[in-house]
Amino acid sequence: MITHPRAEELTEAVARWIDEVRPGLDPRNAFLARVAANMLGVVARQQQLGPAAEAAATERFIVLLDHQGEYADLNSELCEKLRAGTLDAATPGLIETLKANVLDQLAIDQPNYRHEGLAGGA
Repeated sequence: MITHPRAEELTEAVARWIDEVRPGLDPRNAFLARVAANMLGVVARQQQLGPAAEAAATERFIVLLDHQGEYADLNSELCEKLRAGTLDAATPGLIETLKANVLDQLAIDQPNYRHEGLAGGA
């Protein structure tokens, strides 16, 4: 079985190359190259952190909705109940669940974002 290069290694290598060539690009393409490098970082973090974030969200949904299920199904159910007004801000555990899910997603999408809900954040 081939174990290298791993997806994380490939995305990191491409991002490094983009950062190397970016200074020689015109302003528009330098900006687009920076966006591309940032997207590769999101992909790498999604591969690294995504499974644990999804598992944690699933556990939170199970507690909140009071039954077992798969992430996608539980997430859809939660959305339906929010739209229908069956769950709202007064629902015990809802705000904590949503906040934890958002913070986990921020760790993937914008790891440098600091929020008062994060340890050490400002």
